[in-house]
Amino acid sequence: MSFKALFLNCTLKPSPEVSNTQALIDKVASLLSNLGVESETIRVVDHDVKFGVSSEEGPGDEWPQILERIKACDILVIGMPIWFGVRSSVAQLVMERLDGTYAEGDAETGRYPLYNKAAGVIVTGNEDGAHDCCANTLFNLSHLGCTVPPNADCYWVGDAGPGPSYIEAGGDRHLYTNRTARYMAHNLLWAAQALKAHPITTDLKALDEEAGSFSR
Repeated sequence: MSFKALFLNCTLKPSPEVSNTQALIDKVASLLSNLGVESETIRVVDHDVKFGVSSEEGPGDEWPQILERIKACDILVIGMPIWFGVRSSVAQLVMERLDGTYAEGDAETGRYPLYNKAAGVIVTGNEDGAHDCCANTLFNLSHLGCTVPPNADCYWVGDAGPGPSYIEAGGDRHLYTNRTARYMAHNLLWAAQALKAHPITTDLKALDEEAGSFSR
């Protein structure tokens, strides 16, 4: 079986600016490559993604093209920097646009298009907030239909306050980050394999009808 991973880099820096988040994405993508997984990265800020909560926000909106690549992947990873202790505005924009997939459920079962995808999160920053970014984003992805395996997050943060970020600080040699990058790659592939062999078949439409019979 072949598997495709898609990384959405939610840096605030357009290409070709150096992105610390991209550096950590590249590490995880390399580990996945060693496991036979093909990876693609999209730097979201390089595209004209409109604000909104639907999958199509009018003329010029480039989110639909990105969404098609999301729907085609087996593993979805959201990478982001920390700003003011929370996920970047670009990461927030991505999660808001993914909200539109709730309206795109399977015609027969109602299952959302992100069902049967494994999901993870990568975070970089020179201030705290990584656990909050990971917790909120992994919950969001789970609610959208993704499966989140154990240890599906990888992050690097520097000392409190302004200072060097992942690349300048030598984060590539940080034991905890290197360990969690490996946990993440292996567990994401395991989840993708399990989902492909045994996809989630929950009939959301039937459950909606059942719930309706007990509700006012």
